[in-house]
Amino acid sequence: MDAFSPIPALAGGALIGLASAVLWLGNGRIAGISGVFGQLLPPARTVLWRLVFLVSLVLGTLGAAWLLPGLGVGGAAPAELVSAPAGWNVATPLWLAVAGLLTGLGTKLGNGCTSGHGVCGIARLSTRSFVAVGIFFSVAILTVAVTGVV
Repeated sequence: MDAFSPIPALAGGALIGLASAVLWLGNGRIAGISGVFGQLLPPARTVLWRLVFLVSLVLGTLGAAWLLPGLGVGGAAPAELVSAPAGWNVATPLWLAVAGLLTGLGTKLGNGCTSGHGVCGIARLSTRSFVAVGIFFSVAILTVAVTGVV
């Protein structure tokens, strides 16, 4: 990351908080993406709101990218996927697939993800969420230190 702009970060955080609050107040559910997505297969009885929520996340992101193409990426250049570390001789698609699988495993082991624990759990002052977020950040710092990928 070359430059930090507080306005897009503040706007994004406010929108994430608003979406989480609307889901909690309107549906009584925590906006934990791994839990929302994880209950789609096999389908739970409550599939419709889960699909609406996930599709809205994707369409909202797509809409923001089209309406404000330079938002949050430090200029007019579009955002790109991270590449595999140069010295590791691993193809980027394989790197991303392994990263995705490890993330999914971590959310299963941690009984939640950064959105459920970090946004909603900490807002509810959940001790389990404070511990989970501490572990998430520690592993992220270690991963960056080992791989050199930011």
